[in-house]
Amino acid sequence: MRLRALLDTGTLGLRLLGGGEELDRTVRGVMTTDLRDPSRYLSGGELVLTGLAWRREPADSERFVRILASAGVAGLAAGEAELGSVPDDLVVACSRHHLPLFSVVEDVSFASITEYVVRQVSGERAGDLAAVVDRHRRLMTSGPAGGGPEVVLDLLGSDLDLRAWVLSPTGRQIAGSTLADAGPELPAETAARLAGEHLAASRTGRRGPCRLTLGGTAYSLFPIRGSGRDLRETVLSDWLLAVEADAGDWAEERLDLLHGVTQLIAVERDRRDAARTVRRRLAQEVLELVQTGAAPAEIAARLRVAAPVLLPGLGTAPHWQVVVARVEWSGGDVPGGPVAQTLLEEVLVDPGTFGPDPSDRIAVAHTGDEAVALVPLPAVPDDDGARDARDTPATGLQADTLLSVVREPLTRGLADDGRLTIGVSASVHSAEGLRGALEEARHARRVAAARSGRVCAAGHEELASHVLLLPFVPDDVRRAFTARLLDPLRDYDRRHRAELITTLEAFLDCDGSWTRCATRLHLHVNTLRYRVGRIEQLTGRDLSRLEDKLDFFLALRMS
Repeated sequence: MRLRALLDTGTLGLRLLGGGEELDRTVRGVMTTDLRDPSRYLSGGELVLTGLAWRREPADSERFVRILASAGVAGLAAGEAELGSVPDDLVVACSRHHLPLFSVVEDVSFASITEYVVRQVSGERAGDLAAVVDRHRRLMTSGPAGGGPEVVLDLLGSDLDLRAWVLSPTGRQIAGSTLADAGPELPAETAARLAGEHLAASRTGRRGPCRLTLGGTAYSLFPIRGSGRDLRETVLSDWLLAVEADAGDWAEERLDLLHGVTQLIAVERDRRDAARTVRRRLAQEVLELVQTGAAPAEIAARLRVAAPVLLPGLGTAPHWQVVVARVEWSGGDVPGGPVAQTLLEEVLVDPGTFGPDPSDRIAVAHTGDEAVALVPLPAVPDDDGARDARDTPATGLQADTLLSVVREPLTRGLADDGRLTIGVSASVHSAEGLRGALEEARHARRVAAARSGRVCAAGHEELASHVLLLPFVPDDVRRAFTARLLDPLRDYDRRHRAELITTLEAFLDCDGSWTRCATRLHLHVNTLRYRVGRIEQLTGRDLSRLEDKLDFFLALRMS
């Protein structure tokens, strides 16, 4: 439909304030917003309805209209209820950008205009579109009537006969239909595969929806876009809408409806992010106190404030873990800190949990390319039943299992120009231990960074081993050290097939026990003694000395 048709419909209460020469523009949809920057939810051709709550000063009008014009919207309709009349600065801004502007009288609701536009635009009713508009309006409102993403997924199931799920970038299920006949849940393995395909498609710039078939079932993946200017700022944090259908043969009207659904869910995503503000601020305050050397009493006081927020109803949490993550992009032109913060908030959630807010108990701050998470561990009371700092902490996070579920999709999202490394501290039971835990997590992350792979993690348990030192040995030193000790043995093995390297490894692994080593290698002890003697002769080392044993051990580990 065209804008002119809206103006000619008297029941809509629209009055033209400017842009009469543009009334032949086609309206493809409608959107209600009071966001200062709604660009992430605009795809072009919308009639934008606004109550002007975004306007704080006259200069705001120019910025708002410029965003709408850049997005290619068809027109703007401003309600008179907030300010009594449409301000002149908005009229001037719309004129400057050639954007048709209407005013909406106070006694006409935006829902009425929305319903009219949807009824006129959609050539595929797919059920009662009045119910569609009502559900959409409820989802956009605040309070319990909104219902969350499940409301719109139920709509897709009841009115369009579509099974759909909202997934995180790691494949964790954020929302699914609550209808009784919605069918079985999406298997975790399938969800992870879908998330990986979505991230890979996004990084290659393919326009959504991404379509694929898994296990004989067709899926279409619709991105739920974030607000970052660079794709790398959002690709690892955006949700996606997975629909069990092949959208390749859909009519344009149905595709428009699904894109509209993603816009509505994006509002829910923004609400979720806003709810995290308090937890992020708490983490930032604690982090700043720890890094600036504040007194333990001051840090403890801040932790007492954080604990009830992160562990509602469970009292003070005496044990904490620190997790540090770093996201680095080739070229260094995109800050990694915000992406690492969002990823930690997702990765630290149990992949088996369901819903948009299981990360309520995780506080994550970021600075530069680094994000730091403060993870509370509820204490298990001792035999006396009382909770105190002496209690045993609940099982903490383990680096070796932290990324087991999410490594594949995140690796695809990082593609060939990004890297995620994570370090995990041991648990501490007091404010005095937080600074050490932070440094421990940072050291562990450096160990992870020295490994190969796009997604790597290391834990505190590795810091008490030689493994901590080996990754930081310069490559030229590593090569020279191993060549000096091992090259003579390798050369001898190539010429004589003597298996000196194999013998050396077994001898060290058996702690220098002649009997155990000979048994393992199926050799006579005298043969083993001959081989060890040859190793000592070729290298000038003595395998009865601890220092020489240690040098050989490190050389083998670094080779």
